[in-house]
Amino acid sequence: MKVRASVRCSSPDDKLVRRRGVLMVINKKSPKNKQRQKTSSKKHKK
Repeated sequence: MKVRASVRCSSPDDKLVRRRGVLMVINKKSPKNKQRQKTSSKKHKK
């Protein structure tokens, strides 16, 4: 999985999904296209 600041769909089979507040690109036909958007760690600080 690639971790990037901005995620983009590179092929028509890519799907943009939000899981637990994190944007992800998934692709069933070519799993090497998986991407996850880098998140800030501000949520966990008190």
